[in-house]
Amino acid sequence: MPSSKTATPSFATRIDLPQKDRQALIELLNQRLADTADLYSQIKQAHWNVKGLDFFQLHELFDGLAGEVLPFIDLIAERATALGGVALGTTRMAAESSTLPEYPLAAIDGPAHLKALIERYATYTATIRRAIDQADEHHDKSTADLFTEISRTADKQLWFLEAHVQA
Repeated sequence: MPSSKTATPSFATRIDLPQKDRQALIELLNQRLADTADLYSQIKQAHWNVKGLDFFQLHELFDGLAGEVLPFIDLIAERATALGGVALGTTRMAAESSTLPEYPLAAIDGPAHLKALIERYATYTATIRRAIDQADEHHDKSTADLFTEISRTADKQLWFLEAHVQA
């Protein structure tokens, strides 16, 4: 099994994108796959560990956010394989490749979890928006559209989180 540090095999496909573009897109998709899987696990970390007066509200909110992120993992991985690549989607691979900061174990109460998730979502949404442009640079409107769909949802989720700390 290839690790994320070695070149992954590619497979023949009749998708009409040049191999050079497909390889760059597969790498881009695998990087965003790592970030998305990591974001999902960090949201669940908040969901499982939030304490305080707003426990129930935030527990439910975090679970809902995670539920909306989870399908994107599959969509990203399947797009990488449709382009002839290998999806690098194990937990270890995601941990090794994610660009998100590690979740703070010191986060206990609602405001601390909100702050941590807001920071991670801000990083995540920025990288997803850059991925839209990168997919366009490689002439792949389908991958750009996938990232656009993710961007809309992640921006909305960031808004939900930020609304809790805005007065």
